[in-house]
Amino acid sequence: MHLLWFIPTHGDGRYLGTATGGRAVSFSYLRQIAQAVDHLGYTGALLPTGRSCEDAWIMASTLVTHTQKMRFLVAVRPGLVSPGVAARMAATFDRVSDGRLLINVVTGGDPVELAGDGLHLNHDDRYKLTDEFLTVWRQIVGGEVTNFQGDYFNIHNGKILFPPIQKPHPPLWFGGSSSIAQHIAAKHVDVYLTWGEPPSQVAEKIASVRRLAEEQGRKLQFGIRLHVIVRETESEAWDAANQLIRYLDADAIASAQKTYARMDSVGQQRMSQLHGGSQEALEISPNLWAGIGLVRGGAGTALVGDPDTVAARMLEYADLGIDSFILSGYPHLEEAYRVAELLFPRLPLDIPTIEQQQVLSPFGEIVANQDFPKQQKAKTAATVD
Repeated sequence: MHLLWFIPTHGDGRYLGTATGGRAVSFSYLRQIAQAVDHLGYTGALLPTGRSCEDAWIMASTLVTHTQKMRFLVAVRPGLVSPGVAARMAATFDRVSDGRLLINVVTGGDPVELAGDGLHLNHDDRYKLTDEFLTVWRQIVGGEVTNFQGDYFNIHNGKILFPPIQKPHPPLWFGGSSSIAQHIAAKHVDVYLTWGEPPSQVAEKIASVRRLAEEQGRKLQFGIRLHVIVRETESEAWDAANQLIRYLDADAIASAQKTYARMDSVGQQRMSQLHGGSQEALEISPNLWAGIGLVRGGAGTALVGDPDTVAARMLEYADLGIDSFILSGYPHLEEAYRVAELLFPRLPLDIPTIEQQQVLSPFGEIVANQDFPKQQKAKTAATVD
C-alpha cells in the first residue's frame, strides 16, 4: 500500500468556507508540508491544478530541492500544453529529481475555467483530444521520433533529446468517471484514480476499467483520493468533522453547489450526488463522510473515525484493488503528522527510507531531564453508534 499526501496550493486552514483559522499560501508553509511528507515516509504528494492554485510545475520544481525521497504527482493538461512541450517538461523534472516524478493527467471538467484558458471543446471532445495527446506524449517521452496526424494534433518529427530517468516514462495517473474517460485510462495510463465514493461504487469502477484494460492487453493499478479525519477515539473524530464545517451556512453551500452544477465532469456530478447540497445524513457509507464536498470541488469525502476503524475502512478499499491512497486533512501540516502517527503502524505500507544519523531520543521529550520516554500501550477506542 502506498500513501501519498496533498500540497494545498489553493489554501489551507482549520475550517471550511471561512477565513477564520485560514492560512496564507506561502512558499515557507508549503515547504514545511513537503518536508514533513518527506520526513514521515509518505510515498509522495499530489499538487492540485487550476486557476485557483499556484502553478503545480513551478511549485514542484522549487519544493523538490528541499526534499529527498518523496515523489511529486504533477498535472499535465491536454489542450493547454502541447504533447511535445509536456514531454520535455516531464523528462527534465524526472532527471533533476532523480526519478521522483509522477504525472497526473487532468482533462478538466469546468467549461468556464477552460474557456478562460482558451479551450472551447465539449466534454467528449476534450477526452478525444486527451487520447491523441497521450498517444503522442508517450511516444515522444519514450524516445521515439513521432509523426502524427489527428483531429487535434499534427506532429512532424516530434522528439526529445534528453530522456527521463524512469522507463519508458514517468508513471501516468488519471481519473475520470465517464465511459470515454475509462476507455482512455484503459488504453494509456498506469494508475486509474477514483474519488472517495462508497466501496460498492468504487468496486464497479474498478471492475469496468480492469475489463477495458484487459481488452487492450494491459494491467492497471488503482488509486483513491480521500480526506481523512482520524483521532484517538471515534467520538473525537466525529467532533472534529463537525468542527471543520462549523462556519458553513446555507448561502455558502448554495453558492458552491451552483458552481459545481455548471461543470460537465461526471466525477464531480457523482460527488455532488452523495450529499445533494444538504447537511443532513452526511455519513453516506460507514465512516465515509461527505461534508467536505459541500463547499469543495473534486475530492469531497473523508474517512472519519479512530485509527483502527479508519485503517479497516482503508483495507476494505485495498481488498477491492486500491494500491495507492492520496490523503489530506485540515490543516495539512498538522494532519500529515497525525495520520503518520495514528495510521502508519496499522497499515501494510511501502515506506521509502531515508538514511539519517541515529539520535538518542527520536520519539518524545526526555522525562524529568533524565529518562527516555516509553511507548505506552494504546487504550481501546470507544465506539459511537
